[in-house]
Amino acid sequence: MNLALSTNWCNRTIESGEEIADKAIELGFDSLELGFHTTAEQAEGFRRRLDEIPVGSVHAFCPVPLSAPQGYPELYQLASFDEDARALARFHVRKNVEFAADIGATAVVLHAGRVGLGTLFRRGFGSQTLRGILEKCGNDVSAKPYRRALERAMKVRRERGAKMMEVFRGELSALAPDLARLGVVLGLENLPYLEGFPDEVEMAQIAEEFSGAPVKAWFDTGHHRVREMHGWLGGREFSAESLPAAGMHLNDVKDYFDDHDAPGCGKVDFAALAPLAHSVRHIVFEPKSHVGEESLRAGLDLIRRIW
Repeated sequence: MNLALSTNWCNRTIESGEEIADKAIELGFDSLELGFHTTAEQAEGFRRRLDEIPVGSVHAFCPVPLSAPQGYPELYQLASFDEDARALARFHVRKNVEFAADIGATAVVLHAGRVGLGTLFRRGFGSQTLRGILEKCGNDVSAKPYRRALERAMKVRRERGAKMMEVFRGELSALAPDLARLGVVLGLENLPYLEGFPDEVEMAQIAEEFSGAPVKAWFDTGHHRVREMHGWLGGREFSAESLPAAGMHLNDVKDYFDDHDAPGCGKVDFAALAPLAHSVRHIVFEPKSHVGEESLRAGLDLIRRIW
């Protein structure tokens, strides 16, 4: 099993791409995912280490665009009702796909966008509002006040998500030929908030409509746990059979927040995810910078042992 390390772990603490690559090799990783904090200079350093450690995937938007003050996965949203915003995202996604192919990667991970739940005059029941209600209910997702708020939010989310899908399928259709030509799969990541698009239901619809196309889901273990604990899955589970995925981001969470700890430091049931892990091509450790080397080594040992 090839296990990769996301360079987001240390992109902002180690300036040299070569040094980051060497650190990944020292820790025992087989390949890299170039994270969205990667600079153009670091990318050239990774390129100089390709013979020693290859790049399997790239997380959009990478390298950080010259127009951006810093890296962020939602700088541009391909799933947007704004035509100008989509055009800008389309340009940068294509650049990322070309960069991925050029450096030898076979997947680009994308945060496609968000579905707004508020209106011009009302904030609506977004993720933060729901989180506050859930805390007041003692984190009991079955509590009536939370269920009522969640049902209202899910109704709006489903209606607006359907409209977003009408726009987004056109973007995917236009992008698919370039993906196929360059041998790159676009991985649409599940996101740790209700607004995240596409959600599990929409992802299944995309999988059906684009069956055989180089467009798949990308499963983040911590994001899924956060969604599960808040009741945001919409009755649709993620599995190898129901949602074919291009890859996985491995990170652990305590329960309700996007902690991005090393596997084994939280409550994600990694053993139960073994069938999904064996169905994907890319498995990427994606810890935040606070995770220490020993925790990362322990997580690597855990995954190799149970998978």
